[in-house]
Amino acid sequence: MTRATILREKLQRRQALVVPGCHDALSARLIEDAGFEAVQISGFGLAGSLLAKPDVGLVEMKDILDHTWNIVRAVNIPVMADIDTGGGNAINAADITERLIAMGVAGVNIEDQVFPKRCGHMEGKQVISAEEMAGKVRAMADVRRRLGSDLVINARTDAFAVYGLDEAIRRCNLYLEAGADMVFIDGIARRSDIERAVREVHGLLSVNLMDAVTGVKTELIPIPELARMGVARVSIPVASILVMHRALKEFFHALRNSPTGLLEGQTHWLTSFREYTEFVGLKRYREMENEYLPRAVIEQKYGAA
Repeated sequence: MTRATILREKLQRRQALVVPGCHDALSARLIEDAGFEAVQISGFGLAGSLLAKPDVGLVEMKDILDHTWNIVRAVNIPVMADIDTGGGNAINAADITERLIAMGVAGVNIEDQVFPKRCGHMEGKQVISAEEMAGKVRAMADVRRRLGSDLVINARTDAFAVYGLDEAIRRCNLYLEAGADMVFIDGIARRSDIERAVREVHGLLSVNLMDAVTGVKTELIPIPELARMGVARVSIPVASILVMHRALKEFFHALRNSPTGLLEGQTHWLTSFREYTEFVGLKRYREMENEYLPRAVIEQKYGAA
């Protein structure tokens, strides 16, 4: 069974599958290690990690695809890619879809913002016509059908902030008719809005809780309650990059301000070197060296012990 099929079956249960966002391969591995059943790539996180810049459409599609490939290779759980507005028009979206399927990506998020896009919880968003977005979705679905893939297409609308909930729901249903498997109303605000969307959207609905801590624009609702509503997916897309930012900021400020220039004995700051190298699989590579490299090379590298 492919990872796309596994993801599809989990989402169809409508049990609020929690899919945290990662910003690189290591954060994806940590999400998997924590026991989550799927991971999504955060465009917000990629912009911060790769460029130290905001999510306003600055990351090149080549970089997005390169890092998507690294993340897919790093984990065994299903990975949902984030291709922002699809790289251009419907033709671009179709071509990218073909590449994602070849990579083994399980699902993909595409949104109806005007390029250059921005994080869904930022101000100043604009959206393309619903018909243009539906054309992108239809082109992606045709590629999926031609290749016999189970890729999950998640069509995001940012129309809530621009036109309100009625238009957002209308767009969701249009995108589902065009071939999307799941839809997502970004920036949706209240519990009552989510409940209405679950009732009126004719397919799977995803809800974005951003960082699972502060709520930002969407009311924080316990996951079991979202499951009872019938929400299919709960994304937590930006936590990984925000946690990383705070941890590194606090560590390096502490190090810079230490009277000795060191943080002697303050092991709470760090994973141990041994634990980290075990996590990233150093032991396996040593075993491969012993299996495949000449004995003389091993002894030269590590000694004769």
